[in-house]
Amino acid sequence: MRITLIQLGKTRFSYLQEGISDYHKRIQHYVTFEEVTLPDLKNSKNLSVFEIKKKEGEQVLKLIEKAAFLVLLDERGKQNSSEEFAEFLLKNMNSGRDIVLLIGGAYGFSEEVYSRANDKISLSRLTFSHQLVRLIFAEQLYRAMTIIRGEPYHHS
Repeated sequence: MRITLIQLGKTRFSYLQEGISDYHKRIQHYVTFEEVTLPDLKNSKNLSVFEIKKKEGEQVLKLIEKAAFLVLLDERGKQNSSEEFAEFLLKNMNSGRDIVLLIGGAYGFSEEVYSRANDKISLSRLTFSHQLVRLIFAEQLYRAMTIIRGEPYHHS
């Protein structure tokens, strides 16, 4: 069982990438974890939002194995507390299936990606840039691992 985080486009700000990298290293102490960053689409200025989402969706869906449990980070997803998110992760980790977490691009997901998804979660009712979501989610994923293990990080 492994957890893969797929994101679209590189993280543009070094201060965000520093924090993300730190949490990703920490997460690897708990679970086999892989980060996949797909490159930005070329010539996207000439594409409609629909076309961008469709092309990004095609790239993403090629990477996801049929048996994997796909979770979208989506504003329409279920909001959880940190403890509930940890419980959700543990339940799905115990199923033995690989978990793929997907952070979409600036315009969200194509209908094909929504159709393939097994679940959707939301970090907040607030809107964050997809760049900032990467750091916030990395911290929450690490926090979930410490909650699962009963470690003190969650309450420090």
